[in-house]
Parts: sequence; structure tokens; C-alpha cells
Amino acid sequence: MKKIAFIGPNSENCSDQLYDFGVELGRAVATADTIIICGGRGGFMEAVCRGAKESAGTFKGQTLGILPEATAESANRWVDVTIPTGMGLARNAIIVNSGDIIVAAGGGTGTLSELAFACQMGKKVLCITTFDGWAARLAAADVDAISPGLLIPVATIEEILGHL
Repeated sequence: MKKIAFIGPNSENCSDQLYDFGVELGRAVATADTIIICGGRGGFMEAVCRGAKESAGTFKGQTLGILPEATAESANRWVDVTIPTGMGLARNAIIVNSGDIIVAAGGGTGTLSELAFACQMGKKVLCITTFDGWAARLAAADVDAISPGLLIPVATIEEILGHL
């Protein structure tokens, strides 16, 4: 199974265009050998989970939400498996570490922290450049000497699929 972690803005900061892109992306990556990992809440995380669950290729247990709270109530309705951590934003490290590859879109400081964790962990990140936010700003950047070449710019779903 390939584990793909999706990071990006929450409901308050996710544009309609990014949400729609996330739904289409979720549909495109939902195959029999793919697990979708995210923060489990709204915005881009919800969009990708929704797209996956609306896909013909989905299966029970495919979408996994790693929540900051100690209970599962905040999970979006398209998350199959909830992991309530009670860790707050520290759960961002778990999200990133759980993925074989990371897909980042838009994003504020939460996404920025996840991008930093990804670089520190040596994880490849597909940074979607089509939407404003940290993912686009850092695409192709070598943040420091331990992370050269990890932040890969992509603009389309086809480009993303080509890297998975």
C-alpha cells in the first residue's frame, strides 16, 4: 500500500477553487493500493477525502484522519479511520511521518510546520503551485542543506499522478 499524506488549509482558509481541486485530486488518487492520510478536518483535507470516497476505486479504511483533539468528533464525514491524538498541532509531525510521499496545497502556518517537518524527515513533497500559500511559495526551494530537492513543484493532477 502506498500512503499519501495531504496537507493544506483548513475550512476557514480553503478557497472554493482549492476545495474543488482537492475533490478531483482525491478521485484521481483513490486506487486499491492507496491510503490517504490527512489531518482529518475540513478544507483541503476534507476535499481530498471526499473525492476519494466518491471514487469508484475507494474502499473502507482508505481515508485516515489524524486529529489534534482527544476525541473523534471534529473529523470530516469522509474520514474512514480517525486517530484522535490529543496532541494539538504536534500531530502535524505524525501526519507527515505517516506518508510515503506528501502532497501540499495552499496553506498557512499549520501547513508551513508540516512542510518543515517533511524537510527534516527527508520526505518528498509535491507542492501544488496553482494556489496561494506556503506550498506554492516554497515549491522548488532548498530550505536548507538537509533538504535539497525535496520540495517539487507541480501544477496539475496529471503531474501529481506522475510522481506517485
